[in-house]
Amino acid sequence: MSLPSLPSAPLGDLRGSAARWRRRHLLDRAMRWGLPLALLVVLFPLFDMIYWIAVRALPTFTWATLTTDQVGLGGGLYAMIVGSFTLLALATGFAAAVGIAAGMYTAEYAPPSIARWARVAGNLLAGIPAIVLGYFGYYALVLYTHWGYTTLAGGITLGVFMVPFVYRTADLAFANVPSEQREAALAMGARPGQYLVRVALPIALPAILSGVFLAMAIGLGETAPLLYTAGWSSTPVAGLFQPTSFLTGAIWNFYDYPSTEGSFQALAFQAAFLLLILVIGLNVVVQAVAERYRRRTRGMMA
Repeated sequence: MSLPSLPSAPLGDLRGSAARWRRRHLLDRAMRWGLPLALLVVLFPLFDMIYWIAVRALPTFTWATLTTDQVGLGGGLYAMIVGSFTLLALATGFAAAVGIAAGMYTAEYAPPSIARWARVAGNLLAGIPAIVLGYFGYYALVLYTHWGYTTLAGGITLGVFMVPFVYRTADLAFANVPSEQREAALAMGARPGQYLVRVALPIALPAILSGVFLAMAIGLGETAPLLYTAGWSSTPVAGLFQPTSFLTGAIWNFYDYPSTEGSFQALAFQAAFLLLILVIGLNVVVQAVAERYRRRTRGMMA
């Protein structure tokens, strides 16, 4: 008794399969070489900018640059460094408080319609040009309140600029907490507030910290919200209701000075180089902190 023969695939189908395999193989090889090349093309302008700033800043960059004030046609960046960190501390406190609270509300408490409109508003606020927020801070905090150019006005305006970045990250972080964690906590008798503080917040904290540090890095490089609110001072900030200088303002004010007129242009490049170091450092910190909290909460997510 002979076994039935299996149907054979048509020759055209075999040739088509072989052609598709060859195309996929060629595409795989092209992507293997093309993606690293595309990465180099994207990174080249960044490294070129860093090199261009470094070769102009480092020859004149000394310890006195960090420890002396700007006096006359020269001096250092000490007052601007202190002012930048003061403004950033005020802005980060404001943005973190508002952004985390808003993200917690829309992710855990708000009705779906309100949460949807809040997310739309957050996206719109993130897309508003910084110069517009600078004008808002000028009219609302400098003129309307009669504060004048003050450190507090600059910090609040910069904080408003940073809020949507913290809010969107916090909202997504709380929304991504596994529903099983919520159900287990509530089933064991935990109140909603206890669940948020003791369960949801530790799980969401790595992503929230990433959003906070990202907002800090973005805010550190902003100029427009501060030009119309913080004013300028060649001495370190003396109080929240006094004007202050900042690093991005040094770049804005000093870059156009000719190199023959004092060391203003050198100060601009030194401020730009210092900002690059600070922003890169913030990105390294956020990755390290987020990874540490991920390891601590890995058992809770399992």
